[in-house]
Amino acid sequence: MTEFSRRSALVGAAAAGALLVPGVARADTVTKFPFPTTSELTVLVTGDAGTGSASQYAVTEAARRVLAEERLSLALGLGDNIYENGPETPDDDEFAEKFERPNAGLDVPWLMALGNHDNSLLIPGDGSWLLRGNNEVGYHERSPRWWMPSRYYSVALPEDDPVAEFFVLDLNPLTAYLPKLLYWAPYGPYMRKQREWLENGLANSRAKWKFVCNHYPYLSNGSHGNAGAYDGVPALLPHANGAYVKKFFDDVVLGRAQFMLAGHDHTLQVLKPTPATKGTIQVVSGAAGKTSSHGGGTNEAYFQRFDTLGFMLLDITSSSVGLRVYTVDPSAQHAELAFQRQLA
Repeated sequence: MTEFSRRSALVGAAAAGALLVPGVARADTVTKFPFPTTSELTVLVTGDAGTGSASQYAVTEAARRVLAEERLSLALGLGDNIYENGPETPDDDEFAEKFERPNAGLDVPWLMALGNHDNSLLIPGDGSWLLRGNNEVGYHERSPRWWMPSRYYSVALPEDDPVAEFFVLDLNPLTAYLPKLLYWAPYGPYMRKQREWLENGLANSRAKWKFVCNHYPYLSNGSHGNAGAYDGVPALLPHANGAYVKKFFDDVVLGRAQFMLAGHDHTLQVLKPTPATKGTIQVVSGAAGKTSSHGGGTNEAYFQRFDTLGFMLLDITSSSVGLRVYTVDPSAQHAELAFQRQLA
């Protein structure tokens, strides 16, 4: 059994015991695009892409042009994969409209995370119908590129001697507009199992570089803001202001992973590590389908843009991690290298 299969199986076993979340989605009926076997990785990082709009198509076409002379290893989709409400079933036509057709030619595994729009109940993006996200887990069995074998999972690459491990989280139970109770509660069985899984995974990972990937940023200067102060929601509503997200990252992630990757804010941000983050770097890449605005945040940044579409590329080796940020002109479908830095 492979490294990522073992981890996924652990997740599935925990989830199946709750009788609410599916176990590991199998892919017996589809041949998946293979994971890379080299120790040098080029990873496409996108978020909040799933609009099916001209903007999404412009970003993916620009990415294809940049990558025409490079070898893409892997792609990340950091949530809000199917706007505005998430898919109705694992066979929903929106998967073709908002994922397959826009990403044609980017034929690598796409590690997908669940976002608030993927779990909508009453209004778009309320994140309150968590079972809706299971339709995206089910789609794992139907697509060669979509990788979501469970609601949270990890992938270590290359398998035999990993240089990087990507831990893909589902923090939607911590941020739903309607507070979650019992199994889905912030300290209920689902999040407790996920926390234990991540603690053990980070502690036991053989990879030099550890990336914690999810939809919600710990830090952001965009319109949603930092965890614990999302959207200006008062402290008496911790399920909506990201206080539970902040606590999760404070307890488990900071200082244990070198990188936090998120979307949610439709911006491009590379924030500086601080003593408060224990050296962990926050990256926000949520501009693959929409743009947003500056939220007035004062987190120090290496780079930030709030008014443009774009994507990022990670260049990973056994000795370094580099990051490139590309902004995209939607009319020309042209990418411009706006920022480049060796982060580690």
